[in-house]
Amino acid sequence: AKKLKNRNRMNISRKVTHAAFGLFFAALNHIIPKERFVPGMAVLTASTLLMELLRYRKGFGWMNDALHFVLGGSLRKHEMEGKFTGSFYYFLGVTMSAWLYPKTAATLGVLQLALADPSASYFGRQTRHIYWSRIENGLGGFGRNKGMLGFLGGALFCFPFNYRILSIAKWSSSVSQTNIAYASLLLGLAGALADLAVPSPALTVPHKIGKFDVPSWIPPFHVDDNLVVPVFSSFAYTKIFEAFGWNQELELARLIIF
Repeated sequence: AKKLKNRNRMNISRKVTHAAFGLFFAALNHIIPKERFVPGMAVLTASTLLMELLRYRKGFGWMNDALHFVLGGSLRKHEMEGKFTGSFYYFLGVTMSAWLYPKTAATLGVLQLALADPSASYFGRQTRHIYWSRIENGLGGFGRNKGMLGFLGGALFCFPFNYRILSIAKWSSSVSQTNIAYASLLLGLAGALADLAVPSPALTVPHKIGKFDVPSWIPPFHVDDNLVVPVFSSFAYTKIFEAFGWNQELELARLIIF
């Protein structure tokens, strides 16, 4: 764990891995029928949760060794010191999005996870010295230790991808490019807003609730942007399309962006 980076480091390899996994799962959701994709993701999510629960127990240390071998420098120190990795929440976010929303909503929701999350983090780190843009502990904990410029950077980074995807989608009727641009920007803003909303460090299960101690057997769950971003973005897709009077079952291009 000593060789791993903390949550405040740039960690480009983690951002690239994050984006690659998001693009991969968005493509799988696009290609594989929902009735097969959701159960498959549920199994993957449950297996990852089991790994998280076991890897600090006696006799299962090899799981940590395997995790470090596979993910290497993309891991953070706190993820090898008793906290869950982002993988469980990532898989859960993909699963919930695919289960709750139409296929295209889930695909675009996962794409916001792939793009808005790492780009907002990157721009936030690059502009952290601009004091007025930082939220710090304001807004009741909303976006704690994050910044408005990171939020805007993440939203704008998603915009051209969203615009390209929606522009070449298989619309059943004529749609203006202006409205597509508005929808693309709103979708990017939704993904970046969901990322902004999750404070850093994350809210975790407390040790006490009022006067009562939380049982030690309860896992160290926390509010994670890997879950919040795709679910909220998929939800936002349905509301954006509803506002424009578009069919939410819009079929994307065969290769999504080509």
